[in-house]
Amino acid sequence: MEQYRVKPGTRVKLSEWDPNDRSGFKGGKKKAEEALQKLDAQLDELQELLYAEHKHKVLIILQGMDTAGKDGTIRHVFRGVNPQGVGVASFKTPTPRELDHDFLWRVHAQVPGSGEVVIFNRSHYEDVLIVRVHGLASEQVWRGRYKEINRFEEMLAGEGTTIVKFFLNIDQDEQKKRLQARLDDSKKHWKFNVEDVKERKRWRDYMRAYEDAISETSTSWAPWHIVPANSKWYRNLVVSRVIVKTLQGLDMSYPKAAKNLDQIVIE
Repeated sequence: MEQYRVKPGTRVKLSEWDPNDRSGFKGGKKKAEEALQKLDAQLDELQELLYAEHKHKVLIILQGMDTAGKDGTIRHVFRGVNPQGVGVASFKTPTPRELDHDFLWRVHAQVPGSGEVVIFNRSHYEDVLIVRVHGLASEQVWRGRYKEINRFEEMLAGEGTTIVKFFLNIDQDEQKKRLQARLDDSKKHWKFNVEDVKERKRWRDYMRAYEDAISETSTSWAPWHIVPANSKWYRNLVVSRVIVKTLQGLDMSYPKAAKNLDQIVIE
C-alpha cells in the first residue's frame, strides 16, 4: 500500500492519481471480501491490544469530496472492533463559540487519549478547503494554516499519537452516479443534500485546494494516503490494510498480569 502514500515534499497533482486503480490487489470483489474478513479479525485484535496496553493513541483522518465514502469506510473497515476505545468525530459548520477561538480549538478536544482510536470524519482540513474555496478567509490566513496544522500534528505525534490521513479519491462521473442513486432510492433521500449539487460546480477549485493541502501537510509524522475510491470494496481494502500495518508497527504488548493469579480460586 506504499504506492498510495504521499512522500513529504511531493507536489501532488490529483489528475495523476487514478481513482479507478486496483493494482494493489489481484482478484475481484469476492476475494477482496475474504481478505477484508481476515483484516477485520486482525484489526479487532490489534485494537483490543491498543486499548489494553493504554500507551499509544491513534488518529485517523478521512477527507474527500461529497459521496467519496467517508461514512461507508468507517462502517465497513471498523465493523468488527469493540466500540469501547474507538470514537468518531465529525466537524460541521463551526458554532459561534467555536468561532470565538482559533480554528484548532474544537479539534484538539476530540483527539484520542491513551489506548484510543479516533476517526475524524472531515477534520481541521476543512479550514484550508471549504474556507479557501468559499473565500471565508484571506489567502494569507488559509495559507498560514498549513504550518499551524503541521505544528499541531507534530505536537500530537510527539505526545504519542500515531496519525494516518486518507484522501478518498473519486472522479466527477462516480460522484454523479452516487448522487443520482440517492435521488432514485427513496430510502436514501435522507442522505441527499441540495448543497452537494452546488458544491459539485466547484470541483476544480476543490481539487486545487486538496492538491495544495496534501502537498503541504504530508509529513513523516502525519502522512497522507491518496486512496482510489471509485470502487468501494477496493477503497475499504486499502484503508484497512494501511491501518492494520500501522498498528502492527506499534510493537504493542499486553500489560503484565497481577501477581499470584495462579493462587486465586473462584468459588
